[in-house]
Parts: sequence; structure tokens; C-alpha cells
Amino acid sequence: MVEWDARSGGSWRFVSTRSGEEYGFRGCFHEVRPDRIVQTFTFEGQPDGVALETLWFEDLGNGRSRLRAQSLVDSFESRDAWLASGMEVGVNEGYAKLEEMLADGSV
Repeated sequence: MVEWDARSGGSWRFVSTRSGEEYGFRGCFHEVRPDRIVQTFTFEGQPDGVALETLWFEDLGNGRSRLRAQSLVDSFESRDAWLASGMEVGVNEGYAKLEEMLADGSV
């Protein structure tokens, strides 16, 4: 994580490394609440492609929560390009890492 200012009006940036190559991502937080986050998401390799993401958190009790996410892009072509880029693999790897960190108590 390069930058993480998780508040309404804040911003974030992180860099991922895979096979010796770096990939940067950035965005800004439009709204941060206990039950919802609204943010932008931009892959720095395609700076004109900005997604608006909404994340909803639902308390399931017993220390568990459900996360529901929605990403909106400007066209079907943009959506298809993001999916073809391998983004799904990165998202799944990120959630797997989060689950691992939550299980071992590191977050």
C-alpha cells in the first residue's frame, strides 16, 4: 500500500508486483461509512478507465460480515476489456489474502 486515507474525500493508491512487473492502481473515497464505501478505481496502465465502486457491508452476527461489491464502468467495451485484462484473478487473489489475514488475526 502506497497511500490509504480511508475517509470521505480521502484517496488511496497501491502497487502490485507480478513476475517482476509493477501495476499501479488508485482512486478516491467519495463516501466512507460503517455500512458502505463508495470509491473510484483506476488502473494506472489505462488512466482513462475509471470505475465507480460501491461496497456494502452486512453484519451477519457472531463477528461475521458479508461484503457485496458493484463496479460501474462507462461502457460494455470497458467492462469487457477489464475482464479480459485478468482483473478477476487479481480480485480473487486479493480477497483470498484478506480472508487469510482475517483468519490469522493480522488485521
